[in-house]
Amino acid sequence: MSSLCVVVGATGALGTAVTRRLVTAGHRVLAVARSADALDALASRHPAVTPCVADIGSDDAIEAISTAVDAPVRLALFAAGLPVKGSADTIDPSGLAIAANIKSGGVVRLLHAVRDHLQEGARFVAVAGSLGVEPGPFDAGPGTANAALFNLMRQIGALYGPKGVTTHTLAPGPIDTPRLDAFIERESSETGAPPDTIRERYYAATSLGRLPTLDEVAWIVEMLLAPEASVLHGSILTVDGGTRHGIF
Repeated sequence: MSSLCVVVGATGALGTAVTRRLVTAGHRVLAVARSADALDALASRHPAVTPCVADIGSDDAIEAISTAVDAPVRLALFAAGLPVKGSADTIDPSGLAIAANIKSGGVVRLLHAVRDHLQEGARFVAVAGSLGVEPGPFDAGPGTANAALFNLMRQIGALYGPKGVTTHTLAPGPIDTPRLDAFIERESSETGAPPDTIRERYYAATSLGRLPTLDEVAWIVEMLLAPEASVLHGSILTVDGGTRHGIF
């Protein structure tokens, strides 16, 4: 029986790019998202995709995903985004709990759904985002939730490394997507700065002078399936065009 890649957040911008690369490389994908219509559209473009309707913010997702898994899991990827927004001054305080439930709770739900199907050489991967390391003043939700996710992934790595399952955390910098547009509009509304000025600041912060593309980040996920990538167990991989200053 062929192995399976499970992608949570498969209909988002990054999830779609990852799914496309995986099926092009010959992998079967169990695509997990909340919208049945969006999943059906994705599956219609890629016959190797099996839709799985589940809300990763609910414990019900564990059974929904585990029931749909029909083969050993080669890759489990958490790529769901966050609906919360705002600085510490403007965010609804309960939004921090929502962010933690999706990022940390969602990763644990994915783990519980696939753990009985993980074999030696499997990859467990989460997209945490660079804001967990170097947050800006307007990123209370993603900054706080992603910082917790870095910690959680280290714990999962300590649990599953001895079983031959490697864990990897991706920390993309800003990617030129509609999600970035939303961040820019929010900051503009809070500060009064023109959106174009804010966007240029994002570009200027990278030593490449450009933002990473979705396909470049998706390539990192595909690369992790190579046998040699096991040496990256427990790693935090920054994909940011040379923005971050810390050492990982």
